[in-house]
Amino acid sequence: MTTPRFAFSVHHTDSTNRARVGTLTTPHGAVQTPAFMPVGTQATVKGLTIEQLRQSGAEIVLCNTYHLALRPGGSVVADLGGLHRFMGWDGPILTDSGGFQLISLARMTRVSDEGAVFRSHIDGRLLEITPESAVAIQEELGSDFAMVLDHAMALPCSDEMVRDGTERTIRWARRSRDAARRDDQRLLAIVQGGLDPQLRVDCARRLVALDFFGYAIGGLSVGEHPTEMYRMLDCTVPELPSERPRYLMGVGRPQDLMEAVRRGIDLFDCVMPTRNGRNACAFTDDGMVRLTNQRFERDTRPLDEACPCAACRHSRAYLRHLFMVNEMLGPILLSAHNLTYYQRLLTGVRNAIAAGEFDRFCRQTHARWSAARGPLVPFDTTS
Repeated sequence: MTTPRFAFSVHHTDSTNRARVGTLTTPHGAVQTPAFMPVGTQATVKGLTIEQLRQSGAEIVLCNTYHLALRPGGSVVADLGGLHRFMGWDGPILTDSGGFQLISLARMTRVSDEGAVFRSHIDGRLLEITPESAVAIQEELGSDFAMVLDHAMALPCSDEMVRDGTERTIRWARRSRDAARRDDQRLLAIVQGGLDPQLRVDCARRLVALDFFGYAIGGLSVGEHPTEMYRMLDCTVPELPSERPRYLMGVGRPQDLMEAVRRGIDLFDCVMPTRNGRNACAFTDDGMVRLTNQRFERDTRPLDEACPCAACRHSRAYLRHLFMVNEMLGPILLSAHNLTYYQRLLTGVRNAIAAGEFDRFCRQTHARWSAARGPLVPFDTTS
């Protein structure tokens, strides 16, 4: 029997919640889920080589359609052999559609039923992305997974805007599906609906009827309180097929990953580990280490004695020194460390689910974070 080019299988589901362990199979290898995707916006995870990315434990990365459409252009990437060859990453790649830029570049964007017109943040030229062109660009890039174009909105916003954006998202999803041509790429739809449970449920049901390979939940971690995000997951995830992968976009904090896994999410992405790394903040099981603090000036300890990353071969004092003298090695090492932390955390999550110990794992991890005033603090998660 030949191995399917694309498949998703669930191996174990926790008996007390929706947490599950699975395998996402692609032409470029398998991904063990739940999985965290480092963000390689412009075909690179900032500051890290492909080898450093592999050493962190990452199995799949995310790249950005809007940014790659501007530079170097989808056709250029295609002519150079596709995104995998272009960036030197031979594992699976997911490309987002540009929908998040409707939030991050809102003041430079016009949205209509036809699509979105962006004014380039680089040189001011106009770039129109429609559901069809978003798919076409991602097909040029050659990613394993492509996202439909959706109408994402920052929260809070009016009920009318949320309803309008949700309906547009569903219309765009159908157009995206109909535009797809590659048989070596799979399309994922995106559930919107703001903080309205009924809109979320209705959107999910209508997208499921369109039969996508997988389903993402978007429009969260964009200004709402975490408890609101969890509430939306509670009502949305049960509407998504259990045999398809579920992806929570743009999340996020370590505690949010664990709470979302509890609710049945399989995939995550966020700039948080690398952005915080570039700003001298390191994630550890015993809390957030802010290396600019003077108390680390003579600290000979590594960030984490159990961590295999390159940063943990050095003392906290040395890492602090790199940031204090603006040496580029500091952000590189801490970015690698934080990505390694996220991958180690999710490895622990997968092992705990498989062993039927997920609840205990969560309690123990939260207890350590709380005891040290750990990574339970707000961070900027925008890309």
